[in-house]
Amino acid sequence: MTMNEENSFDVDNPDSYIAAAFETDDPSSIAKALGEVARTRNMSKLAKDVGMNRSALYRALSGDGNPEFATILKVVRALGLKLTPVPAAN
Repeated sequence: MTMNEENSFDVDNPDSYIAAAFETDDPSSIAKALGEVARTRNMSKLAKDVGMNRSALYRALSGDGNPEFATILKVVRALGLKLTPVPAAN
């Protein structure tokens, strides 16, 4: 399952957008959502915070990239969020 128009990016509510991307269980949608939110922030600073150059971070979060899990965790943290496992609904 991928993101659709119902889950369009709202600049005023980026946390919900990212959460909806994680609900899809689709790595491409997650990376793309993180990238869209990151582009609304200072991408150069974010790249520095995660230890990557800006162009590599853009590629990783394009939705076509395949970022390592460690990169996803660093980006999530740099955006002021954290990942917390919760039991899946049955």
